[in-house]
Order: sequence, then C-alpha cells, then structure tokens
Amino acid sequence: MIDRLRYQGAFLPVLTVVASLIVIWYAGAVFLNSTQLIDRYQRQDINWNLGRLAADAWRMERPVLPSPHQVGIELKKTVLDKRVTSKRSLVYHAGITLSSSLLGFVLGTLLGVALAIGIVYVETLDRSLMPWIIASQTVPILALAPMIIVVLGSVGVTGLFPKSVISMYLCFFPVVVGMVKGLRSPEPMLIDQMHTYSASRMQIFFKLRLPSSIPFLFASLKVAIALSVVGAIVAELPTGGQGGLGARLLTGSYYGQITMIWAALIVASIVSALLVTAIGRAERVALRRLNGGQAVTV
Repeated sequence: MIDRLRYQGAFLPVLTVVASLIVIWYAGAVFLNSTQLIDRYQRQDINWNLGRLAADAWRMERPVLPSPHQVGIELKKTVLDKRVTSKRSLVYHAGITLSSSLLGFVLGTLLGVALAIGIVYVETLDRSLMPWIIASQTVPILALAPMIIVVLGSVGVTGLFPKSVISMYLCFFPVVVGMVKGLRSPEPMLIDQMHTYSASRMQIFFKLRLPSSIPFLFASLKVAIALSVVGAIVAELPTGGQGGLGARLLTGSYYGQITMIWAALIVASIVSALLVTAIGRAERVALRRLNGGQAVTV
C-alpha cells in the first residue's frame, strides 16, 4: 500500500504537467492556425464562431501548428502501421539515428575521460588544454557539422562515422567537465592519508579518485547521451541522407509536412528519454555496487 502511494505521488505530478502541456498545445494550435482560417472565412463569407474555429484549426491539412491528435495519428501511421524495415517507418529512421548517436557517445565518453585524466594529472594540460576545450563549445554545431562532413567525405570517410564525430564533439565536453570535478573531489586529507600508506599514483587513482568520480561521471553521461542524439540529427541535415530522423525533418520541411516534422521530433525525444533512463539505471547499479550492495536513491 505504501509503495502504491509513493508511485501515485511520483506519477500524478508528471501526469498533471503532461495534461497541462496538451491543453496549452491545443490552445496554441487554435491561436496560430486562426489567421489562415479567419482569412478564408472572410473571403468565402462563412459564418463562424469560436467552436467552429477550434474544430477547423485542429484538423487543418497544412497547419502552422498541428494539434496533438494529428501528431498522434501521424505517429500511428509511421510507427505502428509501418513495418520496421520500411523507409517510411520512424522506427527505422530512429534506428539509424540511434546507431550513430551511440557510437558518438562511446567515442565522446572515452575522449572525455582520457582528457580529464590528463588534465588532473598533468598541470601543463590543465593550463593549456582546458581553455581550448571550453572555447570549442562556442562554435555553432550547425556551422561545424557541414565542414566535418565535407572534410571527412573528401578523404573517403562516409556513412556512420562522420555523423558519430558530430555526436562525439557535442558529448565529450560534459564528460570532461564532470570527470575533472569528480577526480578532484576527494579531500586533500584523504589523498595525504593514501600517501602515508605508500600508495602509488595508480593506486590512488583506482582506489580513491575513480570511485569518487562515479557520481559526477554518470551525471555528465546523462547530459552527453541526450546531446549525442542531437548531434546525430544535426549531422543528418547537411548530408541530405535518406535515413535518420534528421532526414525525416528535412523531408518534412521540403514538402511542408509539418505533422511529419512534429512526429519525428517526438520520436527523437522518446529516444533521448529512453537513453537517459538507461544511463540512470546503470547509475543505480554502479552506485549500489560502490556502496557495498546498499540501496541508493538517485
């Protein structure tokens, strides 16, 4: 009974926020689509009221803002009614985006951890490298992505890897920042105590610094995994590729299919949410083992 009440206490606020957003969405669809409809009513001398305006705004063929149920119908057609292997299935395109984002996430995590270790242990890297890492994130990814795609394509590197490089570029930064803070989180007294035990730098790293950095690392990974999906989608835009959620966004913008764009965006959000949830689950397992099997609340 207590667990049920706790579940309801955690679920009801989320449900309330979602319901509020849907109501605002419907109202926004009426507001943004009303200009076209009122103009049509005036040209065709049609009597209208607020009820008719709302009904027509929620079923426009080419709306400025599609209504939630229109997006739901589009999701049903492109997710449930299409075979996974069909190129019109958003599941198929989500798989393409997911593959490049996961590869970029792995590469970005490895690069971020390696740079963080170097920054913590090498003072020269701390002074020279960290400012450049921060400055690298000031370059707009929309401007950088075509350059990377073109440069790698000129040397014969195409396909999955160039898109993964964009994801890696976005997600390595939070890993570096979080890991540096985590590796430096042990108190100096604990490090001095390890020195009194004649512990080597490797022993201090694996016994003290690395375990202390785990919570910081997973917090950074949650940000990085979401950014990797963004990077994969952005990388698919300049290529004009036939696969990926970015390609569906591009196709929808070319042909004015706003509902398709919104459906692809929602699928991208679901993919990101699932990936962040998976990182959260892994964090619980890692912290539970780190604390000797005790339950950890994250």
